[in-house]
This record gives sequence, C-alpha cells and structure tokens, in this order.
Amino acid sequence: MFVVKLDRPWLETTFLFQGFEIKNQDDIDAIRQQCRFVYIDADRQRKEPLAFARNTAYSKGLLDKIKPPANKSTLGREIKQAEYVHNKASSLVRTFMHDIQLGRPIGVELAKQAVAECVDSIINSPDALLLMAQLKNKDQYTAQHSMNVCIYAIALGRHLNMSIDALRNLGLCGMMHDMGKMFIPLEILNKPGKFTPDEELVMNSHPQRGWKLLQSTPGMYPGAVDVAYNHHERLDGKGYPRGLTDAQIGFFTRVVTIADSYDAISSDRVYQTGRSHLESIKILNDISGMHLDAGLTIRFIECVGIYPAGSIVEMSNGEVALVVEVNPKAKIRPKVLLLKDADKKPCQEKLLDLTKMELDASGQRYTIKNVVRPDVYGINLLDYYNRGTLIAKLTEA
Repeated sequence: MFVVKLDRPWLETTFLFQGFEIKNQDDIDAIRQQCRFVYIDADRQRKEPLAFARNTAYSKGLLDKIKPPANKSTLGREIKQAEYVHNKASSLVRTFMHDIQLGRPIGVELAKQAVAECVDSIINSPDALLLMAQLKNKDQYTAQHSMNVCIYAIALGRHLNMSIDALRNLGLCGMMHDMGKMFIPLEILNKPGKFTPDEELVMNSHPQRGWKLLQSTPGMYPGAVDVAYNHHERLDGKGYPRGLTDAQIGFFTRVVTIADSYDAISSDRVYQTGRSHLESIKILNDISGMHLDAGLTIRFIECVGIYPAGSIVEMSNGEVALVVEVNPKAKIRPKVLLLKDADKKPCQEKLLDLTKMELDASGQRYTIKNVVRPDVYGINLLDYYNRGTLIAKLTEA
C-alpha cells in the first residue's frame, strides 16, 4: 500500500518522506508506533515497477535491461508544438516564482497541465524540447533552470521507458525543485563572488524553504515535496540539509539531481561561464558514485548523447553547425544545420543528415570534429532563434 497522509503532521514523525510505500513488517511496526491510522492511495499501488518507486532503491542490473522507446514523430513535425509548449511552460514557471515572492499560491493544476504537455512532446520527439532547453539567457537563469531540469528529467525518464503518469510526476518534481530559492534575497542569489559563511547558510536553506512551501500547497504531488527537500543530498552523506546517505535518497530525487547538476554546470550564470557539453558530462561522470547515482548518470549521458540537440559543433572541414536531431541508431551522425563557413563567417543555412554521408564542396564527407561553446565562434543561439529562421528551417525539413 502507498501511504499519502498521516493522522498527525509529518514533521512530528521519523518518516523521511511525505508519502511512502509499505514494503515490509518493519514499515507497519513503525507506523503503528507513531500513528493510530493513515490514509492510503489505492490508485498508486505498484503502477510502476518497484525499482522505480519514488522512495525505493532499485536493482543496479535493472537499468541495463531497459530499452528506450522509439520516437513517435520527427523533430520537423514536433518542433512547432515543442516551441509552443516550451514558451507556455517557461512563462508559467516565471509566474509561479513571481507569485511566491508576493505570497500567492502556486497554480498546481496549471503546472500539471504544462508538464503533461512537455511529456507528450518528449515522447513524440525528445530532441525538440531538448533543443528549446538550449535557448538560455543568464539573466533569467533561475526560471530557465527549473524549466530545463523538468525537461532533462522527463527525457531521462522516457529513456528508462517509464509510464506517462510517472513521467508527469517526475517532470513536476523537476519544475518545482528550486522554488525555495524565491525566498533567498537577490543579492545572495545572484552574487557574482564567493559566499560568506552567513550567506552560504542562507543559500543552503532553500531546500527547506521549498519543502515548507510545497508541503503547504494544496494538490501538490508529495514526491515534489521530497525532491525539493533532498535534491542537494549526496550519496556519500556529504550533502545538505540533512546529510542523507545512499539508501535514504529516493529514485525521483536521484534523477532530478542529475538533471539539476547538468544544467547548472553547462549554463552561463552571473558568476560563472557554462562548460561545454563534453566537459559537463565528464564532470557528471567524475562525481557519479559519490554525489550522483552512477547507473542513472550513465543512462543520462546515453539519453542526451555525445552531440545533443542544441550543441554547436565544428565540422572536419572547419564549417560550424548546430546539432538539431540525434539519430538513436547512429548518435555520432546527427542532423545538423550549417551556420558558418570554414572561415567562420555566416553562410546560407543548410540542413545535413550525417547518416547519409553527405559531401562538402571539396568532395569530402561531412563529419564532426569537435563540440564547442557557442560564443567561441560568436553564435548566440537565442538571438538566432528570435530571428525566426531556426524554426522555419527545421519545419521545412
């Protein structure tokens, strides 16, 4: 059975999570010692494999047996819908954050609807929303970060072939994980230098603040409350705010923490320049096992690929292109959109499918030489998108 409510406040008990599955007699004994009765949700009993239950450890070998589903559509067909979904959801996240600062409640049903639309788009063609996630503005980092973590978490969940209901819950966890930051003063949240010890204490209070906020929000998915509280915990017990260890960190928290870490490392912020994709996934790999779940980190890297949608790549002939769609069966040969010629000057945009072994002007086959940060060659993906040519070119395809 899945316990969703107690006959007393959660804080007065020893239970780590708001909502948990009863798995054995020890769980029953613990409930009996602290409660006269509890409420269960009959609709949430083992809909997901036990390995993916929110607060349950999973068999490490299980991940190797899971195969991601095939795309239901192509990027060209999905990109306009993904653009609409992304703009709508991003606007909602900004609204939620503004409302929190003004003491207004979060529109939970609106959030669930927006996440459901994100799930539908990612099921159809994940690269469409993954491409949208690269349209970053460092001045809007906090809101964009929550949106991107939602997208990356859903994409990883889809890669693990999770059910639609689970993906919607997981996406909501990603969208809500950092809402506690709305209680942190802006001079600390956006400080370009190192925190003082007192400032660090304030900043590190955002998981608890988010937990309290979401706990008091009617209709909020209980798992989102847990993830907001625990997304800075580490497997080695050196995280915060409670120093939880491996067995105490739930599955959804593990997924969101990976998505959170990747977007934070790869994004420009007031106080840091984002790393390239290859640098970012190397860092994820380096901290896996201590900070991040090793098995899930490997699957996340598989999910986004070596050349994910939104990457800027230099071709072997010196031309520069934007990766727009990954071929699941040949991930080193994605579809790319040429943006600059070999002299790094703007050229006529041309869409290439590298699986078709297309040739350049000298008769050489197009291959990718390197992944670079957009600013290396003066590319601002957001400006390029705002001119309207990106969506138009991808829709033509």
